[in-house]
Amino acid sequence: MAEVKLNNVVKRFGKTEVVHGINLEIKDREFIVFVGPSGCGKSTILRMIAGLEEISAGEILISGRVVNEVAPKDRDLSMVFQNYALYPHMSVYDNMSFGLKLARKSKDEIESRVREAARILHIDKLLQRKPSELSGGQRQRVAMGRAIVRKSSIFLFDEPLSNLDAKLRTQMRIEIKQLHRRIKSTIIYVTHDQVEAMTLGDRIVVLKDGYIEQVGKPIELFQNPVNTFVAGFIGNPPMNLIESEIDTSHGSLCFKFSGGLTIPIPEKSEAGITSGQHVLMGLRTEDFMLADSNNKLPDEWKKEALVEVIEPLGGATFLHVDMQGVKAIAQCDGRKKVSVGDKIKLAMNLKHLHIFDGSSKQSIY
Repeated sequence: MAEVKLNNVVKRFGKTEVVHGINLEIKDREFIVFVGPSGCGKSTILRMIAGLEEISAGEILISGRVVNEVAPKDRDLSMVFQNYALYPHMSVYDNMSFGLKLARKSKDEIESRVREAARILHIDKLLQRKPSELSGGQRQRVAMGRAIVRKSSIFLFDEPLSNLDAKLRTQMRIEIKQLHRRIKSTIIYVTHDQVEAMTLGDRIVVLKDGYIEQVGKPIELFQNPVNTFVAGFIGNPPMNLIESEIDTSHGSLCFKFSGGLTIPIPEKSEAGITSGQHVLMGLRTEDFMLADSNNKLPDEWKKEALVEVIEPLGGATFLHVDMQGVKAIAQCDGRKKVSVGDKIKLAMNLKHLHIFDGSSKQSIY
């Protein structure tokens, strides 16, 4: 069983505390992703689990054993770094087998493990090449292979794809997910890319300024963010978050915006809000759409808008619009012909509405 547990883990550099009392349980064979902006503490937490950084307070347990004072080599884990960290003078085979030789494994076992890892990663024809003769993606596979041959119960990945181009990142994401299914080990993966986090993780840990903001399955974080930070960080483009005031002058609760625009609030989402309250209306881009004959949403959920910027992506187009001074990003089918300057009617699917408190930024609904 390769479970990892963090109990009130703190990290300080001098008098500056950068990780603040982290509590987290990672299950056996789980693929968990730490995601957040630069400086949020995700790599520091990973390095503390690896034993490359000392913890300032708290406990780290691996498979039920406290490892605060255990050397990295004795923690039964392997780490894949962002910069590959390959020995340039060694062949692929020697890079992958180096750790096994230091561990005094037999030649037959080394040969078997290296060949098996190379086959899994599709680099079995590259074993005699030097790192300088490899592409970026091939070098990353070698770094992963060097970790796999150790047959550790836990694998740590520290932003392993950040040096690759967009197409190769997509390909490597698929390969890492397939790798997890094959090796059946616990994987802890650090990234600043929310697309990587959403596509790879069984669960995602969203971090900000050394605190955990939310932990959950990708779809849970997407559909039920606990605050505006998670709402804005998870999803691409981020959720529309529009400052508003709760108004009752129309006989029922609605959002009233600075330019005079009002948007009704469905009855089921009225709990916990009061007239005059400062809030943020949250709505995903896919819930701002062109109003057409296929759209069955109520007429009061539809508003006129001016198209200011268009971002065509092929299958979909993002429309930056202005609704009486309210700026938002809408989404339409990529085959729709929409131009900058067009006046369009937008339909809002308020069934997927989010409401956040204007002061605390925490979710109300």
